[in-house]
Amino acid sequence: MADVPSGQSHSQDTNVEIWTMYGIGVLISALRTFARYKAVGFQGFQADEYLVWAAVLFFTAQSVLAYEIGNSAHGLANNSISNGQRMAIIQGSAEWDSRVFGSKIQVAGIFIYTALLLLLKLAMLVFYVRLTSGLGSRYRRGIWIGFTLVIATFLFFLGALFIGCRPFERYWQIYPNPGRNCQPAISKPIIWTSYAGNIVTDIYLILIPMPLLWESTLKLSKKLAATFILGAGLFVLVCSTIKSIILLLEPDNGPESAGRWGARESFVALVTTNLPVIFPLFKTMLKPWKQSKRRTSAEAKLKPRSGSVRTIGGSGGASYSRSCRKTHGSYPFSETTLMNSEEDITYPQAIKVYLGTPNMEHSGGIIVSNEFHITTENRSSMMEHRLNHGFPDTW
Repeated sequence: MADVPSGQSHSQDTNVEIWTMYGIGVLISALRTFARYKAVGFQGFQADEYLVWAAVLFFTAQSVLAYEIGNSAHGLANNSISNGQRMAIIQGSAEWDSRVFGSKIQVAGIFIYTALLLLLKLAMLVFYVRLTSGLGSRYRRGIWIGFTLVIATFLFFLGALFIGCRPFERYWQIYPNPGRNCQPAISKPIIWTSYAGNIVTDIYLILIPMPLLWESTLKLSKKLAATFILGAGLFVLVCSTIKSIILLLEPDNGPESAGRWGARESFVALVTTNLPVIFPLFKTMLKPWKQSKRRTSAEAKLKPRSGSVRTIGGSGGASYSRSCRKTHGSYPFSETTLMNSEEDITYPQAIKVYLGTPNMEHSGGIIVSNEFHITTENRSSMMEHRLNHGFPDTW
C-alpha cells in the first residue's frame, strides 16, 4: 500500500479544487434561477430551469464521488497495475478493497458525468426553443435535430458502457487482469464514445444560433459579444479533448490527471449553460445607470437656445419632436400582434399609430398636427431585440 500516502497527500489539493468548483457552480445556477424569477416569476419557468437543477444534483453526486475516490479509495482502482502486482494483492486486503471500491466509483462517476452533460445540453436546447419562439420552422428544425443528436449519442455511450465489458462485474475485477476495456478509467470504448459524442454535440449546439445571430442587424461588437456568450461551450470541448488525450497517451499514469479534467469539464459545462441566461440580469442591473446617462444627454440636446421658437408638432428651430419621445399629446392608438402559420411566416407585427405631425390645421395661431407611425418588426429585428435586451418573456 505504498501508493496510499501519496494518494492522501494529493487528495488535499484535489479536494480544494473540487469543492471550490462545486460552490461556484451552484452559485451560478442560483443566479440563473434568480434571473428567470425576476423576468417571468416562478409561474413562467420552463423545462430548462428544472433540467439545470437536475444537472446540479448530478454535479453534487460527481463531486462527492471525486472526493471519495481520493479519500476512501486512496485514488486506487483496477488500472495502472502490472499482472505481477495483481497476483501479489491478497483478496480481502485493504488494497484489494480500495481498488474494488475505486473501480466501482469510476463506473458510477462515468455514468453520472455523461448524464450531467446530457441534462445541460437538453437545457441549452430548450433555451434555444425559447429564443426562437415565433421565428418559424426554419429556425426550429435545427433545434429538433439537436435533441435527437444529443439523446442518440447518450444512448450510444450507454451501449459502449454496458456492452464494452461483459460481464459487467469485470469493471472492478482485480485478478486475473480483466483487460483494458474493463478498466473503467482507461476503457477505450468509453473514452472514444464519450469524446466523439461530446465533440459532435458541443460543436452542433454552438452552431445552432450562429446563422440567426449573424443575419441580425446588431452592431459587430454586439454580435461578437453574443457569439462569445453562446459559443462558450468551446471551453467544454477543450477540457474534454485534454482529458481524452491524457487517457489515450498515458493509460498507466493518466487517470488521476484525467479525473481532474473531467471535473473541470463538468464545471465549465454548468457555467457556460447558465451564462446566456444570467447575462440579461447584469444588463438589468446596469439599466438605471444607462438610463440616467441617456437622460442627461437627451436633456442637453433638447434644451432650447436663446431666442428660439417652440411649436407643437412643428418643424424648424429647436422644436420638440413627438415621434422621438412620449409626450402628453402622443397616445398609442393600437398595438396588434399577428401570428401567422409557420408555413407562411411566424413573427409578430406591431402596428403603432400616434397623433403627431402631417395634416396641419391652424386654430387661433396654434399649430395642431397629427402624425401616424406604422412600425413593423421582422424576424431579424425581433432576434436582435432578444439578444440585445434579454426579452424578459423569452430569456
